[in-house]
Amino acid sequence: MKLTLRDFQHVSNRVPMLADLKPSGKYLMEDLSALGGVPAVMKTLLNEKLLTGDLLTVTGKTVEENLTSVAALDEEQDLLRPFSNPIKADGHIQILYGNLAPEGAVAKITGKEGTKFVGPASVFDSEEELNEGLTQGKVEAGQVVIIRYVGPKGGPGMPEMLKPTSAIIGAGLGDKVALVTDGRFSGGTHGFVIGHVCPEAYDGGPIALVRNGDQVVLDAANNTISVLVEEDEMTARRAQWTPPAEKAPRGVLRKYIRTVGSASEGCITDS
Repeated sequence: MKLTLRDFQHVSNRVPMLADLKPSGKYLMEDLSALGGVPAVMKTLLNEKLLTGDLLTVTGKTVEENLTSVAALDEEQDLLRPFSNPIKADGHIQILYGNLAPEGAVAKITGKEGTKFVGPASVFDSEEELNEGLTQGKVEAGQVVIIRYVGPKGGPGMPEMLKPTSAIIGAGLGDKVALVTDGRFSGGTHGFVIGHVCPEAYDGGPIALVRNGDQVVLDAANNTISVLVEEDEMTARRAQWTPPAEKAPRGVLRKYIRTVGSASEGCITDS
């Protein structure tokens, strides 16, 4: 089956955001449990004809039979909004395109952070650089923070950007800056964040050419991500750009190299 980024946007366009749950929302899973938990959500969805009730389950009964004695979420609670009054009419996953991400980027927009952010770029070539920049006051309110060379090849392995976002929140800037990266985010990240920028910086994508102070426009309403730099200037910067040196693999693979590298010279070079 052919699956593209545009397919995810198509789904997001028609699926409303209903649950007011952390990290971006108000409630915890503990609060949902007190209201009846996942079975109550399932019953609510079944009543809305969004679950297939006659499917057999591991209990030997169908989905609908399992939920016979379960109460749907009542109208008094506001953890799960009704379809007539969603938190956001479409999904929180938005696919953006533009001269900063010609092949697409993925934004997590819940609506609470707004749908547009414009500001000067503050550029870092690793998450470690960002952490150091935060301690040195290089990140200020209103900026678009860019962390690059952390994509699948640049990482390598596309490390999760939860630590940088946590550091930004810890510095009191969580709702005051946007974050753009060719790396990835986890479900624990919130704020105006955009990841998976393609092509990644390691491959010479436009994100590699952005400089401090460049004006960046992020528009999740129109699904665009742009840097306001003339094409001639970007072409000149590309002529000056050189690919970065390869980084050593992380974690277990690095340990593996230390352990067997000398005994098996070159055995994992292609890995």
